[in-house]
Amino acid sequence: MFPDLTRDDVFRIETRRLWLRWPNAKDVSAIVTLAGEREVAEMTAHIPYPLDRRTVDEFLIQARGANSGGTGLTLALARREAPGSLIGLIGIAGAEGTPHLGYWLGRPWWENGLMSEAAAGLVHAFFAYAGGERLTATTSPENRASQRVIAKTGFRWAERRSTPCPARGGPRQLDWFGLDRAEWAERKATRAPAPDLALAS
Repeated sequence: MFPDLTRDDVFRIETRRLWLRWPNAKDVSAIVTLAGEREVAEMTAHIPYPLDRRTVDEFLIQARGANSGGTGLTLALARREAPGSLIGLIGIAGAEGTPHLGYWLGRPWWENGLMSEAAAGLVHAFFAYAGGERLTATTSPENRASQRVIAKTGFRWAERRSTPCPARGGPRQLDWFGLDRAEWAERKATRAPAPDLALAS
């Protein structure tokens, strides 16, 4: 799904305020702390609460394997002035079905437009460099911030369905959204310049 360009762990996407880079073992503590907050976990469909280090270790091994194999791309979000300090994660997975965008951001950085910036960068990479044709995303109906991210990135609402939720110990209702290449290309023609992709140590 993703090209050789993204399969090296020195790959990164640079936006105005962020570096999106491969996650690594040094990020484990920040992930456990930030994603382990109930308010963060409950806004996602897949983060369990409580979140433990072993679960994060296993996730990172799987994510880095998918990155290197090109079957997905999970990137750590870090502010440009502190590229080693993770503040969230964003990724696209699902090589066997329709690729799916997922993300979370640590609570101290909410309400600053950072996730919209990160999502725009990764979605651009998916369509422009990975040859993607369609991308899906989900959010809970009550998660207004995530709905704003999805809308700003160009996704359109498709349906509402019940989905298992580890953080809540049972199913929950999620809104599903879709974005295809033609819609992305139309938006790209009238939006800001694309983010920089980089291979650098």
